[in-house]
Amino acid sequence: MTGVRPQPRLGQSGCTAPTPREPVRITVVRVDSENKLGEYLRARRALVRPQDVGLPDDGPRRVPGLRRDEVALLAGVSTDYYIRLEQGRERHPSDQVLRSIAGALRLDDDAAVHLFRLGLPVFGGRAAAAPTAAPELVRLMDGMPDVPAFLVGAAQDILGANAMARELYGGFARYDNLLRMIFLDPYAKSFYGDWDAASRLAVSNLRASSSQFPADERIERVVGELTLRSPSFSNLWARYEVRPRTREKKHFVHPRVGELRLHFETFAVTSAPGQHLSVYSAEPGSASDDGLVLLRRLAEQAATAAEDAGEATALEKGEIRS
Repeated sequence: MTGVRPQPRLGQSGCTAPTPREPVRITVVRVDSENKLGEYLRARRALVRPQDVGLPDDGPRRVPGLRRDEVALLAGVSTDYYIRLEQGRERHPSDQVLRSIAGALRLDDDAAVHLFRLGLPVFGGRAAAAPTAAPELVRLMDGMPDVPAFLVGAAQDILGANAMARELYGGFARYDNLLRMIFLDPYAKSFYGDWDAASRLAVSNLRASSSQFPADERIERVVGELTLRSPSFSNLWARYEVRPRTREKKHFVHPRVGELRLHFETFAVTSAPGQHLSVYSAEPGSASDDGLVLLRRLAEQAATAAEDAGEATALEKGEIRS
């Protein structure tokens, strides 16, 4: 189907919306079939080498990773049962079977949780993602003038940001969705010190969100657009890696500040399902700490310039008397 891609709404006060643009019409592609469990199992066994699980390496294979019978052997189930599970002919695996398969495929905790969400539909519930930023969160971000802080939704839309965050990401044509920025804006390749790592983490984080909100239309739209427009995204999405963000080391190259090596911490907003407050900080006394001081000055200058421009426009319209 086709539709106008909705723009995320940002909070008021210091958290302003991106520059308005003409609506973009896109085709939404459902890249996942009804057999999501089977897709996940196929993708994950392709990532496991025989030698990783103590099996003999018999040379090049027609397809990468483990064979179905090898997964069945490691999980302690029959090959016929595992094949039916991958093909979608078996829809009700037990908790024990899923645990055994998670062990066979060497899934970490996050990937195993995703497996259980697919295999046991009632696992984790079906809460709806919150689409907008609460005013209290907007005030919280505005009250952190020394560090970049921003709020993202389940589909990685920027729902709100303080002045420091807007200045940090100011080189992007649009500050609206982290995935679109990484994969569709050429500036991303120079902004991220390690674009490959940043893109992989971003996609695995979106996978985690899609696991928590499997019927979220906004996530489907983002995946559909990026699948059509970015081969790099499509390749990473097909790997089916699942890893929600919590904390990371970030390396940015800002055009006016230079290199920034920051600590990234994200906090789940329990009152708004799917939303995360993200904050960057620097090691005290480091060059990046000095860089954040400069970034704040630039943000303050940008705010002053915006206020002056607003007053000039108001004077021209006769709304303010000189």
